[in-house]
Amino acid sequence: MTDLAVSTQVDLSPRTLDEALRFADILSKSTIVPKDFVNNPGNIFVAIQWGSELGLKPMQAMQNIAVINGRPSLWGDACLALVRNSPLCEYVIETDDGHAATCRAKRKGQDEHVSIFSIDDAKTAGLSGKAGPWVQYPKRMRQMRARAFALRDVFTDVLKGMPIAEEVQDYDERVINPETDKREKQPAEQKALPLMDEEKFKLNFVTYEKGIKSGRKTSDDVIKALVTKYTLSDDQINAIKSIPAPIEGELAE
Repeated sequence: MTDLAVSTQVDLSPRTLDEALRFADILSKSTIVPKDFVNNPGNIFVAIQWGSELGLKPMQAMQNIAVINGRPSLWGDACLALVRNSPLCEYVIETDDGHAATCRAKRKGQDEHVSIFSIDDAKTAGLSGKAGPWVQYPKRMRQMRARAFALRDVFTDVLKGMPIAEEVQDYDERVINPETDKREKQPAEQKALPLMDEEKFKLNFVTYEKGIKSGRKTSDDVIKALVTKYTLSDDQINAIKSIPAPIEGELAE
């Protein structure tokens, strides 16, 4: 019974150019594909082709390949899966000590390769305190950067030179698309913001706490306002996030 069920599964992988084009057109009209692919059969076709070269089935490619600033990229978790599934990989080990993320990658027949991405590296690159994932999930973003450097250096052939999406998201769009020159400057190009002085942070913390506890602001509101003027440390971000919001229905003082 089980063998019959497995043997009768339909493989939707296109086998000809015409099949691929028709398949891409059908998927583009679906509402369960990633937003970059909705009504965009061209992007879907490119993703399917890239997926085929990487060893991904069409639907896997759709979920793991992102088109960022017109450039196909592979999400970091998919990169790690492809590398670990390769017979060329002995191991990939990731750690974070709270200050720096470390990725140790070992390819068969070669020495271990170590990539480190620290809070200091993020500040130098203009990423620390940048609105978005770098504020909300700095540890995760450090992990993705260390991973990207290690896997691209050691397993270029496995990844077919595909860039990693979490890294490409932070690129200045004008490096990829000159047409954006007239747009507002990207945060990475702006002058580095000063570090939030710890004493000043402590003095103002009561104000942040009052605003959040009263329900007038959320912790994200406070952080977003501060990162337009200062670069916050992980400890400062965590301190703001630890302020409890009012219980639903509770009246503000």
